[in-house]
Amino acid sequence: MVEAGNWHQRIGNQRDWVWRGWQVRYTYMRAKEETRSAKTPLILLHGFGASIEHWRKNIPVLSRQQAVYALDLLGFGGSRKAATNYSTYLWVELVYDFWQTFIRHPVVLVGNSIGSLVAIAAAAAHPDMVKGVVMLSLPDVSARQEMIPKWLQPAVTTIEGMVASPLLLKSLFLLLRRPGIIRSWAGIAYCDKSAITDELVEILAAPPQDEGAARAFSALCKAVGKPGFAPSAKVVLPNLKVPMLLIWGSCDRMIPSSLAKPFAQLNPQITLVELDNVGHCPHDECPDRFNDIVLNWLEKFGRVGGQGSGVRGQKSGDK
Repeated sequence: MVEAGNWHQRIGNQRDWVWRGWQVRYTYMRAKEETRSAKTPLILLHGFGASIEHWRKNIPVLSRQQAVYALDLLGFGGSRKAATNYSTYLWVELVYDFWQTFIRHPVVLVGNSIGSLVAIAAAAAHPDMVKGVVMLSLPDVSARQEMIPKWLQPAVTTIEGMVASPLLLKSLFLLLRRPGIIRSWAGIAYCDKSAITDELVEILAAPPQDEGAARAFSALCKAVGKPGFAPSAKVVLPNLKVPMLLIWGSCDRMIPSSLAKPFAQLNPQITLVELDNVGHCPHDECPDRFNDIVLNWLEKFGRVGGQGSGVRGQKSGDK
């Protein structure tokens, strides 16, 4: 069950860390229950536009038997809204340096959306850091290009360049950060509209008010459209040699759930769990189901010494 209490308390012990001259916010929660041997720590990586607080319904439960850390990626949440060249690779190095500084033994990376892409890229680049990966709604930047005919791609690129002008992006940002617009946008990401609470809107609306937020938003929008922003999931997944759990909501309107099975077939180490009547953020929309799935997978993962569970294509309906 999701633990009750003020959400500020449920996200753990928040700290600031200086990375490459930028302030980065992180949090941690030590294991509540003593076990015979230390269990693998978790690092939680949020999705685009989210933050540590998006894990408020998960951190207290997942930390019962293992330490849990969560990061605000540079440009998001309580971290610095830096004017820099953003990419998945930049965030991978942030995660790796954080791991080297504070943990130094293998972890399980848990990511939602762009956070899951950072997780698999980190597992590929730094296998010494990663013992397993949990992915929620994994995006693939190559899929976008595949959906646009080659003859049309130059025109799309030109239009994107016009839309990405600083003046237009600033105006767009000022509109998007309004609570009413944020609530409407969340309505696309969530299948269960009752999960879009005032608390969630407050959490999503706070970071865009920070100094430099508009400038960072502009830099992020420009970066996402560039070919070198992120690796292709289709290229990375087949080469990973760690157990992986892929969780996908059947009603995901941000990244189509039709990608789930093809991704799962790329590597026998992948366990796929599809959730009926769930959208883009299963950890927040149905936290009890999500927490149970992850804890059960971690238990199997621990019993077999880090090898895949062999369970494929599991379907989870309403409970």
